[in-house]
Amino acid sequence: MHKLQIKPLIASAVVVIIGFVLLFFIHNQWGTQNVAVNNPVINKVESSSRSIDLKTIIHESEKSVVQIEGQNEFNTITGSGFLYNNKGDIITNAHVVKDADVIYVRTANARAFPAAVVGMGKDTDIAVIRVPQLAGQNSLTVEKDAQAEMGDEVIALGSPHGFQNTVTLGIISGTERNFSVDGFNYENIYQISAQITHGNSGGPLINRETGKVIGINSVGTEDGTIGFSIPISKVIEKVTKWSNEAQNEQLDFANTSEIGSNTKPKELKENAEYIIDYFFESIIIRDYVGAYTLLGSSMQAENSYSDFRERYIHIIDLEYSDFSSKIVKNDQIETTVNVTVETNLQNKEETKKEVFKYVLTIGNENDQLKILNLSKTLVE
Repeated sequence: MHKLQIKPLIASAVVVIIGFVLLFFIHNQWGTQNVAVNNPVINKVESSSRSIDLKTIIHESEKSVVQIEGQNEFNTITGSGFLYNNKGDIITNAHVVKDADVIYVRTANARAFPAAVVGMGKDTDIAVIRVPQLAGQNSLTVEKDAQAEMGDEVIALGSPHGFQNTVTLGIISGTERNFSVDGFNYENIYQISAQITHGNSGGPLINRETGKVIGINSVGTEDGTIGFSIPISKVIEKVTKWSNEAQNEQLDFANTSEIGSNTKPKELKENAEYIIDYFFESIIIRDYVGAYTLLGSSMQAENSYSDFRERYIHIIDLEYSDFSSKIVKNDQIETTVNVTVETNLQNKEETKKEVFKYVLTIGNENDQLKILNLSKTLVE
């Protein structure tokens, strides 16, 4: 009788063991395999979460935006432009350079170079100028086909009234606007709510979602509340044709000696603060390479890039204010600035805030402004 009862028990135990083994195997398979979900709603959410950070768009775009000065014997016209290819070609407005005898550009890190006209529209307010020294540098990506629509968020970059690296935000508030100003015909252009004024002319209009150039800022109302931008898709074919046909030896470049000098006290102070702005903005956005390139040769000799990066990599937030500058030599300026830094404590989840007083010496090295010396002290 006992033997008859043991067999069912053994059979039941075997079934239970096999069941556990199968469940364990299935669980492992589910844990190691990706589940494919074909759901457009989920795809849309994932796509929107990857939209480019605003600060990143601005910082990366500013590297390719330049201030343009067209000079003749009577006056100086200031405008903006942006690099769009690897030849050092810059798109701007024709009205910025059409009357200039001498053209030079100033980059975001205050480097100045002579430029020459590659092509210029007669009725269309578009021009291309070339700076060979900027060949191979960062250029902006141009949206060649798509048209902007009402309500699209946009970013306008430029140098209004000579204030370099100025950014305004807005939307496309109108399309297909038509009018004429100073002999130029503006047809089917964008109306934008982003403020633009004198000096913004020629600067890029950037789509907030994609980070691509969709227009060239060209005209603004006197109060600066409404702007108009030429769609890049309307002119890119002509611009490309000019660039492809132009040869450097056929272009008329200004002599380097004709470029405005950095040694003027007011200009040196402004350019030094551009350098410092660019330095700290690079640290904020974690562009350590960009920040390192601003250092003079002696500072780079004393600090390798890896050491420099290690010094700043733990910073998670940085704010700076209270510029105070003084001339220390004819071609050098010393600037003091207060910097509040928030850093990660090493191997901990805590953060620490500290205030430092930075003293930076900006001066010319090989005809370009560089950070020649940098020191900091902790403010109690």
